[in-house]
Amino acid sequence: MIGSGGIGGYLAGALERVGRAVTLCVRTPFDRLVVTDAAGEREVPVRIVADPGAVTAADWVLVTTKAQDTASAEPWFRRLVGPGTRVVVVQNGVGQAERARPHLPADITVLPAIIYCSVERTAPGRITHHGSTKMSVPAGPDGTAFAELFAGTPFEVAQEADFVTVAWRKLLSNAVANPITALTLRRVAVFNEPAIQDLARGLMDEVIRVANAEGARLTGEDAIRILDGYRRMTGDGGSSMLYDRLAGRPLEHAHITGAVVAAAERHGIDVPLNRAILALVGAASGQGLAGDR
Repeated sequence: MIGSGGIGGYLAGALERVGRAVTLCVRTPFDRLVVTDAAGEREVPVRIVADPGAVTAADWVLVTTKAQDTASAEPWFRRLVGPGTRVVVVQNGVGQAERARPHLPADITVLPAIIYCSVERTAPGRITHHGSTKMSVPAGPDGTAFAELFAGTPFEVAQEADFVTVAWRKLLSNAVANPITALTLRRVAVFNEPAIQDLARGLMDEVIRVANAEGARLTGEDAIRILDGYRRMTGDGGSSMLYDRLAGRPLEHAHITGAVVAAAERHGIDVPLNRAILALVGAASGQGLAGDR
């Protein structure tokens, strides 16, 4: 598992619990992985390694870094990827496999994965799960093998014939929840505000036009379901971008809203709301709560 954020830590814990031998590859070492979910708090006995020289080729390599950090995984790829390795890129945005491909041998299997899992890294090595355990991968033999890897875990792994639509449907959700929570510094309860609902609908209308131009099959019904889902959410769930903003880390905006704006430019589609959001989130990226002070 390359990446020790919320998703990487929670996936590592899920796989270890069903007997998989998991190595968590991290940038900055920490002593132990602790996962908190509905069942309580549990220390996960995975191997934690910060030196690529300490690992050898694996059957599966899961990349759970933020999209903008994909290239930083290359030293790990050189050690972990062998002739029979399958690489799975579990990230937000679209084009997950294409981001990793330049850093891998040409003959290696690269599988993109979409994940729905609300999880928060509260401190290095400490993960809190807020809800949802679903992943989607393209249909086929590699997708079947990936689903078998997660057999017995809480994760439901769907194999999708139309993965383009699945990826853009997730991006439709991320393009609303991530920037709005990060900019307002509020969790999903912010979607109970009527003005925020109006903004979300406007953003999603633009994303749907772009997604369909890219070959996805999305409709206004997708937007309604997503917004209704956010309004029904309870608890402390937020978004990965909110958690990064609170921690003063760089944000994933270029691969979420930025992906929408870039595709809109390719197709000559006007997306003024998403352009405005991209400018705002870009200015907030990596600044923390004090900004320029």
